Formats: sequence, structure tokens, C-alpha cells
Amino acid sequence: MMLEAQRFERALAWLRDADGLLITAGAGMGVDSGLPDFRGRAGLWRAYPALKQARIAFQAIANPKAFHHLPALAWGFYGHRLELYRKTTPHRGYAILQRWASDMTHGAFVFTSNVDGHFAKAGFPDDRIVECHGTLHMLQCARVCTMDIWSADSLVPIVDEKACRLRSPLPACANCGGLARPNILMFNDWDWISERADRQIARLERWMRAVKRAVVIEIGAGRAVTTVRNFSVHQGLPVIRINPQDFAIAPHEGVGIQGRALEVLDRLDAVLTPRYS
Repeated sequence: MMLEAQRFERALAWLRDADGLLITAGAGMGVDSGLPDFRGRAGLWRAYPALKQARIAFQAIANPKAFHHLPALAWGFYGHRLELYRKTTPHRGYAILQRWASDMTHGAFVFTSNVDGHFAKAGFPDDRIVECHGTLHMLQCARVCTMDIWSADSLVPIVDEKACRLRSPLPACANCGGLARPNILMFNDWDWISERADRQIARLERWMRAVKRAVVIEIGAGRAVTTVRNFSVHQGLPVIRINPQDFAIAPHEGVGIQGRALEVLDRLDAVLTPRYS
């Protein structure tokens, strides 16, 4: 078994040699910014006690059915998250990744399941980001009366946090006047309008054809929803997996480094920094 120090040195060697940085990120990327971790029911219910009282699991509230049957509660949950994402500042790990990529011929590309918009907020170009589950900063019709999606910038949700209920008017579709919902992929969701994410993936595929020695740095992607982990290992590139718990990876696929996002990025940066200074 490869020792931790050996895995760390191998990761450094890949980063030094890379001509492109493919950043794949799950929910653990945002924890160091102060965003909640919904790992299991306990994580959700700790952040939203009203859902615990009602015995509502994440799979039930993060579900298009919730918008049809419990719209004020669903928008209470997502409205609160939208405001939280707007107010929260991305941690310095995002800047570390940008700095590393700035010295690589093809820069960085991001593939994330996070709907918080924090890679764009941290300064990554919009045309270098794939939000594979959509973004909370865009809206769509809950009934899909149109394939249009639109910005949520004008939406200012007023939420009763204790009850997890929206007190301001429910967001409406400009086309039919019915309920609007976030343009994000939920559980058991056949109504998500994916065209924006599809265009993002097409741009990523073009980038992938151009790079020759890219390395994947996977951050905070868990096992509950495996979209990011599966994507990371299916690219045929060396993977640096950063995770406080689920950091194991097959040796022929990459190396795993145990720790939270910012902690490990700081450790790597402390060694790489002289190269970029």
C-alpha cells in the first residue's frame, strides 16, 4: 500500500507536469466556506430543524413533487439556500486552484455537482464551468410549459427559517404564470431542463481534446451521489482525490489524500508556491 507521503509526492508530480487542470467538485468543496453538509438525514435536519420535525428527508424535499404538493416548504428550503449562497464568500481554496491553473497551458476546467454558483463567484470563467446538476441561480417553469430558463437575480425570497417556509410570493413562470422552480436536477426529476448543462459539457469536451497532460483534482465528492466520482475516474487521467472520509481510490486511477478541501489545498500549495512565485 502506498504511504500517505508517497501519495502526496505523486500528486505534486502530476500537478507540476500538467498542461491542464480538471477540477471535479462535490458538496465538500463548499464546507470550508461555511455551507452546510447534507450528508445523510442528520446533516439536513441539523441545518433545517423544521424538516426534522416533519420527518422530511433530503430526497423528499429535493424533489419536483415537493414543488407541486408543498410549494411554500420547497421554496422555503431552496429560497434560504439561494440567499445563503449569495451571502457566502468562497474560501481561498478556489483562488489556489486558479493560481495553479494560470501557469498551465490550457488552464482549468470545472465539473461540479454543486448548485451554489461559487466557482463563478470565485472568478472562474463561465465558459470553463460545467454545473452537471444545474444551478440555483437560474429558474424554470415547474410544469415545463416552455424550455426557457431565466436568471434568479431578481428573486428576493423572504423565508421563515424556523418553519422553513417561503413568506414572500411564490416565484412565477413569466410564460404561463404558474409556479417556477430552480433549474437544478433533483431526485426522480424528469422535468429538469438540461440544455444549459449540455452546452457546458460540449465546451468541456472540446477542452479535453486540446489538453495532453491534464490532471484531475477531485474535491469533496461523496458516495451518496456518485456523479462526480464516476466522472473523475472515467476520463483516463490521473486523479487526485481529496476527501475527509471517502478518499480511497484504486492505485491505477489515482491517489487519495485524506482531509478537507482547504486543508489539503493549502498543504499542496505550500510546496507548489515557489514554482509560481
